[in-house]
Amino acid sequence: MKGEGRNLVVLGAGESGVGAAILGIKQDWNVFVSDFGAITAEFQEELNSRQISWEEKKHTAEKVLAADLVIKSPGIPDTVPMIQQLKKQGTKIISEIEFAGYYNTAKTICITGSNGKTTTTMLTYHILQKAEVNVGLAGNIGKSFAKQVAEENFDWYVLELSSFQLDDMHEFRADIAMILNISPDHLDRYDYNMQNYVDSKFRIAQNQTANDWLIYNLDDELIVKEINTLKKQGIQLAPFSIQHMLEEPGAYATKEQVIINIKEPFIMSIHDLALKGKHNTQNTLASGLAARILDIRKDTVRDSFADFVNVEHRLEFVAKVHGIEFINDSKATNINSTWFALESMEHPTVWIVGGVDKGNDYTELMDLVKEKVKAIICLGTDNRKIIDTFTGVVENIVEASSAMEAVAYGYRLAQKDETVLLSPSCASFDLFENYEDRGNQFKEAVRSL
Repeated sequence: MKGEGRNLVVLGAGESGVGAAILGIKQDWNVFVSDFGAITAEFQEELNSRQISWEEKKHTAEKVLAADLVIKSPGIPDTVPMIQQLKKQGTKIISEIEFAGYYNTAKTICITGSNGKTTTTMLTYHILQKAEVNVGLAGNIGKSFAKQVAEENFDWYVLELSSFQLDDMHEFRADIAMILNISPDHLDRYDYNMQNYVDSKFRIAQNQTANDWLIYNLDDELIVKEINTLKKQGIQLAPFSIQHMLEEPGAYATKEQVIINIKEPFIMSIHDLALKGKHNTQNTLASGLAARILDIRKDTVRDSFADFVNVEHRLEFVAKVHGIEFINDSKATNINSTWFALESMEHPTVWIVGGVDKGNDYTELMDLVKEKVKAIICLGTDNRKIIDTFTGVVENIVEASSAMEAVAYGYRLAQKDETVLLSPSCASFDLFENYEDRGNQFKEAVRSL
């Protein structure tokens, strides 16, 4: 894909877009960056320092439509008129990951799923770092993959891939792919058709061969159904399960142990894992399979499982105040994420929930709420749906309009040896800039108690 004298247009000037522009310049493309929003001062400076042309707060049709290749930010839907015009004239549109893949010489572990992909990506990266593998971290997390391909010299990358990124990947091939789980999310981008979303996730395996591995969740019916269609590709399959015992190649968990059967059995007490909860056991099994496929020593895997510190805003322990535990799960922006969070709670829980609802069906949480939740604090501008769903199920339901107020209610409603859990199930844009801002304000409020 060398493109001397050819026109590359990058739509979106965030981390991935600027990284793609940097790689494009290195590979002798004529690069133009266009962002319909404002470009941050930091990224403006980076583009200027490399003499890359850019524009903000508009898309100049003449320049964009003159592209031979377009790299699109994952946040831009195909329904945008400019994308429609590009497609109509037959311009190739790809993701930053696909573009980086044209020039990448390192091997890749690629991870997708509706939930748990950030945790699993970070854990896999942690294991490889501990094993002193020359490894980079990219995709939906960390620094731009394209920029690292331009400037670094890694032997492996661990890539977290969202469905939006996968949608614009065509030739890219993963050496090791993981599909953790599939549950309804972002369906507005997939014509409210679940199969379209499933197909998007399975693009992670689309070019794999008999030399490659696909690690998948045997307990997920949607995944198992699709796996059968992949078998003709001859990909090496490694399932994981918390419901079934599995021989090599595979991994499973009992109530007491995790067992990874690749090459030779790896066994570890479930109580020694840093990550708690059934969903995190699944994440651990998936990471362990990748590590053992790479022949990473069992002692290194064991140490990594025991000392891993989870990502910020994902079931993050904040503090214990007078025996009350505060947990920040602000990254939980859908029902499924919150289901996993509630499922892992071991003490009576005051649950902080709410924000911008993406069509949530809160009844999916009903059994867990009945079992674990003693009070609900609604943190959003419109809490009617939550209140209607749980009135008569949970005795105490209150509303808060700030993180400080929510934490004050939590401290009042919880008792010693109980938990206050922020796991909103919703986007944050009504009261906060983003889920990080929501999580940080929550942590600040807890620390000021």
